[in-house]
Amino acid sequence: MIGVSVLGSTGTIGENTLDVVARNPERFRVVALGARRNVLGMLAQCERFRPDYAAMAEPACAAELEALLRTRGIPTRVLAGPEALEEIARLPEAPYVMAGIVGAAGLRSTLAAARAGQRLMVANKESLVMAGSLLIDEARAAGSTLLPIDSEHNAVFQCLPPASVPGVAPVGVRRIVLTASGGPFLDFDAERLATVTPDQACAHPKWVMGRKISVDSATLMNKGLEVIEASILFGLDVSRVDVVVHRQSIIHSLVEYVDGSLLAQLGSPDMRTPIAHALAWPERVGSGVQFLDLLRVGQLQFEAPDVRRFPCLALAREAARVAGLAPAIANAANEVAVAAFLEGRLNFTGIPKVIESVLSGMAAGPATDLGRVLDADAEARSRATRVVDSLGNFQ
Repeated sequence: MIGVSVLGSTGTIGENTLDVVARNPERFRVVALGARRNVLGMLAQCERFRPDYAAMAEPACAAELEALLRTRGIPTRVLAGPEALEEIARLPEAPYVMAGIVGAAGLRSTLAAARAGQRLMVANKESLVMAGSLLIDEARAAGSTLLPIDSEHNAVFQCLPPASVPGVAPVGVRRIVLTASGGPFLDFDAERLATVTPDQACAHPKWVMGRKISVDSATLMNKGLEVIEASILFGLDVSRVDVVVHRQSIIHSLVEYVDGSLLAQLGSPDMRTPIAHALAWPERVGSGVQFLDLLRVGQLQFEAPDVRRFPCLALAREAARVAGLAPAIANAANEVAVAAFLEGRLNFTGIPKVIESVLSGMAAGPATDLGRVLDADAEARSRATRVVDSLGNFQ
């Protein structure tokens, strides 16, 4: 039986991971769970899965969780602080690690798992966006297996030659095509986009996701981050990573080969498919996902993304082209802007304005080490906060 650590266990990825693990009790055991501050969610998970460890990034939340566990007689050991997430990421008794913490907050624990030689299932795309080359180098040096969990990158992985290596261009591949659902505002004009609310942005038509990633999907920044991630993970110049809007979310991505072949991975829009694939790879296990009925789907539609109404995609592409620290800068500015939008301090169309302002105002040197990445992240956040304050609630 294989031990699993789930970083971000109370989020959408974490909950889906635990669902797949529960469906395959003969193969997997939950050794450790990690979250930031969701005490009641973590308590429920500890009651069900009885992990050896539960890590809470917020020390006060860890103390609260420990008290609740003791009153229920649950012997799970509680670890506190951000470093606790790194500790459970490198446990030898849990060689499989799901990196499901959203945003830059997941970078250190993801790197810790790579350095420990774990099977690292990367749902935290920001780690690859911010420090992709560093992460791949660390994983390679430690013998860690990197498996993508984003539905698009997992789909690409499934369509690549078996001998493909992270960070190295696959032999015979001409380009990668990432599909995008388009989010809830695909048909909105610029005037309507300026007045959309956070609740509208978080009401994704196809996928069940957290609020931050739902907003990213609505702005198409999520797809932009995925372009950066794909370029780094699969060793391709960004010019060889395309995006098409596919409203049905049935084809999750495609790989085009030099001989004209175009391979696609299809399935119901459910994150348990890529999670189950990564847990069992190179084998397959049941995921609980509804099987796809092509006759009911009927037809598949594709269209080009409109970067005039959704400029975040173009901004992310530019960051990928510049490379170095530019992706980390773009990611940090986006996280600040999205948080401001969710808090009602910035309108929806202000998000790309913040990203563009910060990107154009900072020099993007080489991302030679983690310190430089984190320094750029901090500076970009400071600049983005000032831009948000200058824009106000409505532009």
